[in-house]
Amino acid sequence: MENSFKRFAGQLAEFIDVSRDGYAIFSADDILLCANKAFLEVFFRPETELIGQSFVEIMHTAFRTQKGPRIDADNIDSWLNRIQQLRRSRDFRLFEVDLVDGRWFLFSEQTLPGGEMLIQAKDITKQKIVEQHLNEHTRRLTDLALTDELTQIANRRSFVASVQAEITRCSRQRCAMAFFLLDIDHFKNVNDSYGHQAGDEVLRQVARLIKSTLREYDIFGRIGGEEFGIFLAQTNRDTAVEVAERLRQQIADEKMHIEGRELRITLSVGIALARDKTSFEQLYADADAALYQAKHSGRNKVVVAEYCVIL
Repeated sequence: MENSFKRFAGQLAEFIDVSRDGYAIFSADDILLCANKAFLEVFFRPETELIGQSFVEIMHTAFRTQKGPRIDADNIDSWLNRIQQLRRSRDFRLFEVDLVDGRWFLFSEQTLPGGEMLIQAKDITKQKIVEQHLNEHTRRLTDLALTDELTQIANRRSFVASVQAEITRCSRQRCAMAFFLLDIDHFKNVNDSYGHQAGDEVLRQVARLIKSTLREYDIFGRIGGEEFGIFLAQTNRDTAVEVAERLRQQIADEKMHIEGRELRITLSVGIALARDKTSFEQLYADADAALYQAKHSGRNKVVVAEYCVIL
């Protein structure tokens, strides 16, 4: 038996007419010659309005009426120029299209040597919804892995990774760096006197106040317990001390209202400075030594580790 679709052209046409997938044929000069019902529904227009129109005319109408494919452009002609460079650029092309009404379609374009084009449009809305849910779930899991649950700032692992990356960049560019360790003074007394819920609220409020003071690109995280870390790129000694003093004073001046009580909290801050050939471990050790000095010289102070590498 001869295996030829030509013999079953009529049956193929019947199948295409009732198919849930959209099918259309464009001529070599981009005129829509025929389309099934599913394809017409993509553009929300009847057969009498679409058949015989050019691709450009069809897309102009879709843009004007905001029905059919979503066209994220201010200028439809510029958008069409880009699209026309892609059409017929290969014998076969596969791409996704989202519609104004929220549906998604997987389009394929098959071009014959003479320039005629067969288009298939398959509804993939359900798959896209599942994909979006999976992406959102992955994003939430990533956030949980990188964020301190209590304070909603970077956790230790995320903070260290970000700082290490910035140290590498700053070292390569030979720019100044400043690393802070901040510790809440007498935090154990807060937990012992008012309970751990009050202590948690102090941590949240301190984190919120510090974050509101820093620049968007400064790296801020909770190291553990009542200890926080800050990394400032392209920051010299004077600026680092100025920022740290501003943070210390802001916390000291803040009246924290927690469970009906007014609490005053202070910070001790240790600063490490470096320009080149340093590491997170070295900066942390220097800042920790400076923090120890601040704690044991009266607290509510900012101390710079004088033995940091300065090149």
